[in-house]
Amino acid sequence: MAEENLDRNMMEEDTQYGKFLTFTLGKEIFGIEIKHVTEIIGMQVITQVPEVPVFVKGIINLRGKIIPVIDVRLKFKKEEVPYDDRTCIVVIDINDVSVGLIVDNVAEVLSIADENIAPPPGNKTGFENKYIKGIGKSGTDVILLLEGLKLLKNEEVALLEGIL
Repeated sequence: MAEENLDRNMMEEDTQYGKFLTFTLGKEIFGIEIKHVTEIIGMQVITQVPEVPVFVKGIINLRGKIIPVIDVRLKFKKEEVPYDDRTCIVVIDINDVSVGLIVDNVAEVLSIADENIAPPPGNKTGFENKYIKGIGKSGTDVILLLEGLKLLKNEEVALLEGIL
């Protein structure tokens, strides 16, 4: 029985391999592995929490579960823009903590083959971005693929757990 569950988990993991949920922040297209995404919801009423980093917008109550919400624009030091009807919250799981990511617009789920993923700019350029796992190519689009587990530092995950 346990072996059957293990096989099912491996098959599910395999069907999600190479699939990314894409979203926009301004003109940039980002992708995050679909295996980290639990759901996509519209904007909710956000309760502010005192003494948190500026990118932590607060918490929401999602079907009885309290989830911290961060504005990805602010996390990436981009200009803050007003939320509109396209703004979404992508709920992801990072180290067993559910976190809502506020993004400008959710685009689609894309399959990107390994050969269409280039390593992020790194040591050769002296530029290193800890959030970027790779650069995906899909048609003429360039997609910045995020490393879900590195989106938040350990101390930020601990802070979010402390809010709950």
